[in-house]
Amino acid sequence: MMMRFIGAVFAAVIALPVAAETEIQEVVSPGGITAWLVEEHSIPFTSIEIRFQGGASLDEPGKRGATNLMVGLLEEGTGDMDAQAFAEAREALAATYIFGAYDDSLTIGTKFLSENANEAVALLKQAVVSPRFDEVALERVRAQVIAGIKSDAQDPDAIARVRFNGAAFGDHPYGTDSSGTIESVEALTQEDLFTAHRNVLARDRLYVAAVGDITPAELGAMLDDLLGDLPATGAPMPEPVEFALDGGVTVVDFKTPQSTALFGHSGIAQEDDDFFAAYVLNTVLGGAGFESRLMNEVRKKRGLTYGVGSYLLAKDYSATVLGSVRSSNDRIAEAIEVITAEWGRMATTGVTPEELTNAKLLLTGAYPLRFDGNTQIAMIMVGMQMQGLPIDYIATRNERVDAVTLEDVNRVAAELLRAEDLHFMVVGEPEGLTSTN
Repeated sequence: MMMRFIGAVFAAVIALPVAAETEIQEVVSPGGITAWLVEEHSIPFTSIEIRFQGGASLDEPGKRGATNLMVGLLEEGTGDMDAQAFAEAREALAATYIFGAYDDSLTIGTKFLSENANEAVALLKQAVVSPRFDEVALERVRAQVIAGIKSDAQDPDAIARVRFNGAAFGDHPYGTDSSGTIESVEALTQEDLFTAHRNVLARDRLYVAAVGDITPAELGAMLDDLLGDLPATGAPMPEPVEFALDGGVTVVDFKTPQSTALFGHSGIAQEDDDFFAAYVLNTVLGGAGFESRLMNEVRKKRGLTYGVGSYLLAKDYSATVLGSVRSSNDRIAEAIEVITAEWGRMATTGVTPEELTNAKLLLTGAYPLRFDGNTQIAMIMVGMQMQGLPIDYIATRNERVDAVTLEDVNRVAAELLRAEDLHFMVVGEPEGLTSTN
């Protein structure tokens, strides 16, 4: 995944946020592309965030890593420009383009000055619609991807993630890393990249948000020009997948003075009516940093780790509750025991009224801080669309958090948190731990 960062020309303006309460407009282009827009004409630049649902999960069988490699090549040559010519053209426009490939989405972000809007979008269009995938660039980026895969093979956190996902999701795309393996990436051809491009970059899975110095009419015309030539439809989406790991421990031997553990079990979908209660619950359990129960029990009381936490991961085709912890090899077993006990205790006794109040204050107080610039607001809005949230969600989100009751949280705790189902993927040389299955 190749990333370009905003140039110095934007340094002075990106820190000026658009207010979270600013009205979001729904824009439908003449060609039928829907986007959400916040107009902000006080600063002469615009941020646009584009998402294509499906992302790296649409890799074809035997072609794992194709989408990731393809995205890494979008800025490496298009039309009559090679990679260097493209970079020079982008820099001359003071524009930025950021591309990413993830399990559920392919992402494109752009920022440009109002005076260069047409030229910046025209250049981006070439990269998005007409990439060249030159052999020279392909081999260079392929080598970068393979170097990253080799580096991950020596990273305990990456090892734990890959092994956990493989055991939890098997042959589903979630079961393998989106970067692919050394073998799969080495085997990818130029035609595989063109196929991945057609599979993912299609208008039937498109979401767009824009913030800045642009009107609805200007945005609509711009989107038709930028994206109108893409295929109408792409590859079929993956099927949902069940979480397949039972409770227990898997030890992956790795020479290191401390062990890393990734743990979790099946979770709760974003669209579930109880998701907000689960979100508040997890804040108390392991999502509030030093104020969470896991941090209190594992670090503050026992000094078993520098950091431990948990989080809800609601992906498009599976949902999990996950956590991670690192501890010395001689203490990781105790850390796992404490985590499991606290997981079970919260399921049984729930949270206290004081914990609920503090969690709500944290979540509602921190929310406005996310709106710290045009780009961040555009990213939030496009994420809202992908999650099926209403256009007034920003204005009503804190009300939804405040509406969660103690009864809601404790009922969800009893249903969601299952200590007996926790599986710990431990990478290191842990003392007193052996694989249970």
